[in-house]
Formats: sequence, structure tokens, C-alpha cells
Amino acid sequence: MGCCERKMYNIVMHSICFMFIFTAFQTSGNIQTAALNNIERDGKKIFHNKGYISLTIIYTVFSLANFIAPPIVSMVGPRGVMFIGGLCYAVFIGSIIYPYLITLYIASVIVGIGAALIWTAQGNFLTINSDLESIGTNSGIFWGILQCSLLFGNMFVYFYFKGEYKITDHSRQVLYTVLLACALIGTFAFVFLRKTPAENRDVHVSEENGYANEGDGLINNSDEPVRQTPLDAFRRCIHLLKTRNMMLLLATIAYTGFELTFFSGVYGNAIGNIDKSHLDDPKRQIGLIGMFIGLGEITGGLLFGIFGKLTVKHGRDPVVLIGFVIHMITYYLIFLNVPDDAPLNQTDGESWLGYNLYVYILSAFLLGFGDSSFNTQIYSILGTLYADDSAPAFALFKFFQSVAAAIAFAYGTFLTLRYQLIILVISGLIGTITFLIVERTNSKKNAD
Repeated sequence: MGCCERKMYNIVMHSICFMFIFTAFQTSGNIQTAALNNIERDGKKIFHNKGYISLTIIYTVFSLANFIAPPIVSMVGPRGVMFIGGLCYAVFIGSIIYPYLITLYIASVIVGIGAALIWTAQGNFLTINSDLESIGTNSGIFWGILQCSLLFGNMFVYFYFKGEYKITDHSRQVLYTVLLACALIGTFAFVFLRKTPAENRDVHVSEENGYANEGDGLINNSDEPVRQTPLDAFRRCIHLLKTRNMMLLLATIAYTGFELTFFSGVYGNAIGNIDKSHLDDPKRQIGLIGMFIGLGEITGGLLFGIFGKLTVKHGRDPVVLIGFVIHMITYYLIFLNVPDDAPLNQTDGESWLGYNLYVYILSAFLLGFGDSSFNTQIYSILGTLYADDSAPAFALFKFFQSVAAAIAFAYGTFLTLRYQLIILVISGLIGTITFLIVERTNSKKNAD
């Protein structure tokens, strides 16, 4: 197998591994709060809205652990680290089969660490198996295959919960056992990845003063590079954080964290909380909503993958602008169609569009499509700007995205829908503007 064929094999294979793992995890996150809310112990619902708290813990730990992830990727290698990260996801999903508050929270910490490891390693692995021309296409391929996870897992939820208004202990145990098996399949499939000649590209640095600043990257000036130490990796993260491009991109990254929380943990739960007098099988509709979010993600990922070379060559800004406009339209439709208190409680509150299921579905699709617009272009621009520093660059990406997601899950425990939508609109506008500034600035540099 030639080098190019091996790289493409790795891109597709690691995407499939992630699809299995996140079929389990994203389906779990989509229905986790609703599933836990129905658990009763001694006549008390001790898990009421604890799903939000669990997700807050996950993304808080995820954000902090991103600073330890690059040196671990350096020492172990991206393939081994992705395997370890996958096991952490399996532990968390298994904890919900027979949940206790203490084990749920411990497992949330474990998966937060695993998330930092697996995503930093993934960004590194994607970069070393790509070049400047293929990074956009490969990002789209990865994103399209990954988001099949939303389709398959939620399809199972939709058919499995047909006719059920309440998620029983038995149905939760069966669901999460299936999800656990799916996560383990994806994790053990990492052993089939192949090593490439470029795999050491991000795991070496120069001697203590052996790198210089050029643009926003770090260039190794040493003729004899040495293996990166944890301190070196941390210094590289701090160095990148102080660059103008990264500081501007932080606003875009933060927005993806806020909207990630909304579509993965809030929107589906809000639909599930609508009274059955207004919506048939509301718990079942959580699966339908997740499926159409996944279809939107897949459509966007494949579309932007096909045109990946064009966006890298002619600019990523049109794709981000499309995502921004689509999200703004979507938030308005959700405002009109979802009761204001639906994210927090069972409700029969007012819906201006009359609880229109088709609008719920359309909104879900547009949420996914818009999310893929932002994420594929962030992957592409980071892989281009920081080709020699992909591990710390993607660590910073996931750090700030997960900080924003943790904040959003925290305010999701008390803010009603309209206030959450206001935060999304403002952060989306700012994030789009800063992305356009970075893209335009670097396009001019390349043209010169």
C-alpha cells in the first residue's frame, strides 16, 4: 500500500471508529437527561436534571484536560491515545446502565479526560495524514462519516421507544447496553490503523531555544530534533494561544461550544418535555430530532468535503457565512415553535406555530447543517495555519469549545429557551466576524 493510499485508508478508518464511538456517546447525550429524569429510588427522582450536571462536569474536565493531552499524544502516539480515549467513553456509557450519582459523576470525569485525549489525537492524526491541498477534503470526509453517528443511534431510539411516554429502567438498560457494545467496537477498531512516515511530525521539538516564530506556527530550527516533553507541549500551547489568529478564532470556537450544547443536550430534551396532548410520543421524537440533526451534519460534511479543495483555495468564509445565516433562521423557528420553559420542565406552554412536528424536524436538520459549516472550516483552517503544531492547536480548539459547552450546560439548568437563543445569536455573530477576519487576512498573505 502506497503512502497516499495508506493516508486515505487512515482517514476513512479512523472516521469509522469515531462514528461507532460517537453513535454511542452522542445518542447517550441526546437522551441522557430524559432517561435519568425517569429513574426513581424510594419514590424519589434523585436524578432530576442531573444529566445537565453530568454533562457540565464532562465538558469542564474536558477543557482542563486539553492541556495535558498534547504531551501524552507526543509520548504514546495518536493511534494509542485514541484507543485509550475510546475506552473512557465506554466506561461512561456503561455507568448509566445501573447509575448511581457518585458513579455517574466519576464516570463523567473519566470521559472528560478521555475526550481531551481522543480529540487532540484525532486532530493530530488527521493533520499528519493530510497535506495543504487535501486537508479541506479530509476534514469533510471525517465530519460526514462521524456524524452518521447521530443518524444511526437516534434511529434506534426512535423505533425502540415507539409508544412509550416514560423511559423505564428496563428500556434504559437495554438501550445503554447496545450503546456500550457500539463504543467498544469503535474503540478496538483503532488497532487497524496504519502508521505513516509523517507520524513523528508533531512529536518532535527543538532544543530549549530551538524554535522560532514564523507567522503563527512554530518552526523547528534544530538539525537534531529531540522528543517533545510535557513542558515543551505546554509551552507550545501557550505560544499558540498568544498569536493573533488563535485569539480571533477563540470567539468562533466558543460559539461552536454553545451551539453544540444546544443541539446535543437541550433541543431534543425540550421536545421530549412537551406534553403528549400536543405531541405524540414526545420521548420517541427525541430520536427523530437526533436523526435529522445527523442528516444535516452528514449533508454538510459530505458537501464541504467534495468542495474542500475549492474552499481552501478560494476561501472558507462563504461556508461559514452560510452556516451563520442558516443558524439564525433556525433559532427564530425554534423560538416560534418550542415553549419557552420546555428545556427545564414538562410543559404544555405556548407554541406560536402550534407544536409543528415538521418545523421541529426542519430545525433539527438546519442545526446540524450549520454546525458542520462551522466545524469543517475550523478543522480546515487549523490544519492549514498550524500544520506543524496540530496537536497543541487542536488541544486549544477543544479546550475552548468544551469550556463554552460546560458554561452552556450550566446555564441550561436555569435559563429558559429565549435567553439561551439570545446567547447563541450574539456569540454566533461575533464568532462569524472573527473567523472572516482570520480567513481574509491569511488569504491576502498567501496571495502576496
